[in-house]
Amino acid sequence: MALVLAIAIGLWALGHALGAPRGARMAMLGLLYLGVVAAHLTLPAGHALRQATGGSAGEWLVVGGLAALVWGYARLLARVGARARTDDRASAATGPGAATGPGGFGAGEITRYARHIVLRDIGGPGQTQLKAARVLVIGAGGLGAPVLQYLAGAGVGTIGVIDHDTVEASNLQRQVIHGNDWIGKPKVFSAQAAIAALNPFTVVRPYHRAFTADIADALLADYDLVIEGTDDLTIKYTANAAAAARGIPLVMGAVSQWEGQLATYAPADGGPCYACVFPNAPAEGLGATCAEAGVLGPLPGIIGTMMAAEAVKEITGAGQGLRGRLMLYDALYADSRVITTHRRPDCAVCGPNR
Repeated sequence: MALVLAIAIGLWALGHALGAPRGARMAMLGLLYLGVVAAHLTLPAGHALRQATGGSAGEWLVVGGLAALVWGYARLLARVGARARTDDRASAATGPGAATGPGGFGAGEITRYARHIVLRDIGGPGQTQLKAARVLVIGAGGLGAPVLQYLAGAGVGTIGVIDHDTVEASNLQRQVIHGNDWIGKPKVFSAQAAIAALNPFTVVRPYHRAFTADIADALLADYDLVIEGTDDLTIKYTANAAAAARGIPLVMGAVSQWEGQLATYAPADGGPCYACVFPNAPAEGLGATCAEAGVLGPLPGIIGTMMAAEAVKEITGAGQGLRGRLMLYDALYADSRVITTHRRPDCAVCGPNR
């Protein structure tokens, strides 16, 4: 076989020197291979040509089969790559409105979400659920920033974001969805611009106003899942009551200084609500805000990213979520733990006497 290999290398080098196209050089190698196989099939055993080319007809056929498999796989990869590039160009040309694939995906979206689609616990059906999902995020601050970014990146179809605040310079230490140019402008519109730049296929509904009890029920009626990440206890209890009344799961998080916590509350499915775990707000002065107590810059990113992960699991049904469980994280000592929580029969929000 060494002689045949030397001849093949020589033919390839000669073709390259003469400027022959790749296809022509491959054809020369193919003719050489067919000649060798034909010699082994037609010439008698012990013939000088068969001895010079080594092996047997069976061995050469195996070599040819392996080469064909490698060539076919390479061609398949090339076609997939070309299709992906075509989809991406079509996406840039037509925008998110052109649905061309299953599940209403636009051109280029299959490539965008490929790492989810090949993930066993999400796959194509899970990605379709994410695209159909409608998630309301309460707060576009430290926790809301990573939640919004990762939900958009994950392909959630509709994201509502409500916040009455404007961007301040002191926010930028941790609220990384906003930029310096947005200082003094509403956070919800800054977040909308950032999401549009990240994923034009996600629809963003910004609400530049406070989340209050008088609008909570009507607002939640348009969504399947609620995520709350403010440092306002009144908003937390209001969001919990509205989500419990609507039977909508609520992913909630909180951070302060070096510590954070998160949980999913779904009393409609038998789990506790936020008021079951925290029936009473802390006495005035005990629940300091980030502005009062300070907060580690990366901490909201850690907790917010985990909140986004819990939201993706809620939407797709993947794995085990934090329903009936409260996760506590201490960044100062790199420690985390999960404690079990229970529904309170006398809960004023989700109990029988609510």
